[in-house]
Order: sequence, then structure tokens, then C-alpha cells
Amino acid sequence: MAQGIRDKAVILGMGCTRFGERWDMSSDMLMAEAFGEALADAGISRDQIGAAWLGSALDDVNVGNSAIPLATALRLPSMPVTRVENMCATGTEALRAATYAVASGAVDIALALGAEKLKDTGFGGLPIRTKGSVNDLWMPYGSAPGTFAQLAGAYAARYGIDAVDLKRAMAHVSWKSHQNGVHAEKAHLRKAVSMETILNAPMIADPLGLYDCSGVSDGAAAAIICTPEIARSLSRDALVSVKSVQVCASNGWEMQYGEWDGSYVRNTRIASGRAYEEAGITAADLGLTEVHDCFSITELVTMEDLGLSQDGRAVFDVLDGAFDADGRVPCQTDGGLKCFGHPIGASGLRMAYEVYTQLKGRAGVRQLKNIDFGLAHNLGGQPSNSVAAVSVLGRLE
Repeated sequence: MAQGIRDKAVILGMGCTRFGERWDMSSDMLMAEAFGEALADAGISRDQIGAAWLGSALDDVNVGNSAIPLATALRLPSMPVTRVENMCATGTEALRAATYAVASGAVDIALALGAEKLKDTGFGGLPIRTKGSVNDLWMPYGSAPGTFAQLAGAYAARYGIDAVDLKRAMAHVSWKSHQNGVHAEKAHLRKAVSMETILNAPMIADPLGLYDCSGVSDGAAAAIICTPEIARSLSRDALVSVKSVQVCASNGWEMQYGEWDGSYVRNTRIASGRAYEEAGITAADLGLTEVHDCFSITELVTMEDLGLSQDGRAVFDVLDGAFDADGRVPCQTDGGLKCFGHPIGASGLRMAYEVYTQLKGRAGVRQLKNIDFGLAHNLGGQPSNSVAAVSVLGRLE
């Protein structure tokens, strides 16, 4: 019987580049920047790493179909290197692979790295190289803002949410991320924005305005995973353990049957439930979340999908400040996708980087108090055809 991975692997070190318009940096250079910080944090040599995984979603724009660029950019000694891709959950897939390798006993130390160069594509949003065809890579049923606007409409219809309340709650989500992003030195957007500015911004896809949408960035993030025994032998304190990593992909139920009303993301509910069970916690134990706020409505609905708000109540919890930096369960303490940035292959690892930083007590002015567990959540694709990934990190007992 499966026993899970809880406390079988710890994060020995992490690194993250500055996210943004990194015109002066190639993918190789971004990978090296993130890896250099992770290696220094771990306090080991690259020769001690036994296997590595690279997460990159847009292969023909960035690093090719293989993980060979990871080995060459980082001058890794002869070892297995593997490239993974799972849309916006790509970074978490790299983390999952490295964690599973260590937890299984296959290797003692493993590397997970996610990288993406999106600004070079010339697109304002995600590159859609086959736009208009049935083989559209990212959103075969419409644009990203359009499909997530439908999530907002379905959510409001199901729970009878007033349009003004919904719009103000969505604006609060974005306002909170901008407030937090000011204090994240590696974030792409570090400017506070007023509620009035957000509410009066141009409409993108009703009810999503300009500030309800995350942008795209260049960036990379990395994690070095090892066994608890190795970490303890290096005399490390405040060890951060991987309590669980769960991924759930759509099987067609949402679009092919009549039960789903479009007001929530089923895969997030399944993945988070499994993650809590594997970690041996409940949603009430979380002290921090980093969730996939590709749009403000996504973060709002995710609060219910993760069990942090009762169904139909997230609007009011958001407006009450439950997920602000000083709220009941702070969300996006580094600005989230909205402000820190969203280089697809790196986002899942960037989320883990913030949770790791908070658990280690290194977040500076962003530092939260009394955190035992933090959660990172990715959503790839669209609500009707998605992959959800949920990771829980906590201190090793």
C-alpha cells in the first residue's frame, strides 16, 4: 500500500532569479543564476547531485525538447537529466520528480529547476502559435481571459453574488498582491495600486479588467532536495520538509458530462484533498498559501477549492481581509503571479521558494509569524480542462 512521501525528503537549498523583462539574460544564464543561489544555500558541490529535472513549458521558444541545456548550462557532472512539462504546473512537476526520486531512495540529492523566457516571444500574453486552429496549444476553446471570465460568471450565478461585490472582491485580490509585491525584491511589478485605479481600469473580458490579469515574465527558480539524514549531517537548522505533492489532471468529466456548472475547479479540490491527507493536516493548519492567480477570479475561487472558504463565501472573506498579509491565512505574500511574475516553467518553484523562505524566517519585512505549514498551488490550462498541482511544505519534526 502506498505510504506517501511525507518527511522523506527535505529542501536543502533554493534559488530564484529576479523575474521581469530580462532582455540581457538567456535561458542558460537565468538557469545558472537560480542554480547558483540554490547551490550556495544548500552548501554542497554540484558533484553531489545525483539527478536533475528541468521544467520548461514552451520548449521551442526556450531550451529545446530535452533537458540537455540544463546539464550544459550548469556544467552538471554526468548524471540523468530529464525535461518535464505540464502547462502552468510545469515547475511543480519538476519539484515532484526530484522529491519522488529522493523519497524513493533512487538518489540522495536531486535538483529541480524551472525556467522560461516569455518576453522574447513578443506576445503580451502567453504565446499562441496556432491561434484560430483546433490545435491551439494553450486555449483551444478561447482566450485565457475569456475562459476565466466564464468562471467568474458561473461562480456569481451559482451563489447569487452581486456584480458589484464580485468586482470589488476581485479588485481586492489584485490590490493585495500589489501591496505585497512592493516588498518582494525579486518581483517583476513592485508598485502599489489603488482600489480606484483597479476598479476603473480598461475591461479585458467582462468582468476581468486590466488589473485582474497577470502578465508574463522571464525567470527561473530552483530547489535542491535531499534526504533528512543528509540535511542533519550538514548541521542545518529549521529544516523544511516536503509534506506532499499532488497533481490531478482533467479526464474530460467537466466538458463531456452535465454535472459541472463551471463555478469551481474540480481538479484543485481533488489535488488539495489528497495533499492534505498525505501531509497529515487540514486546511485549517495552513499559515500561508501561494496560489495560481493567473486572474483575480482564479485566486478567489481557489480559496474555496482549497477549503479555506466555505462555498459561496470567498467573496466576503476576501473583502474582510482574510487573505491579506495580516489576515487569517495570508496569500501571495510575495505578490503572486500578478506581481512577482509568471514565467510558466518557473512559477511552481517560485511559489515553493516563497513558502520555503517564510518557513526559514528569511522573508524580511514580509515575514509572517507562527507558520508551521505553507501551500503552493498551480493551475494549468483552463477551468474546464485543467491540471492542478498542490504542494505542502512544513518544518521537519
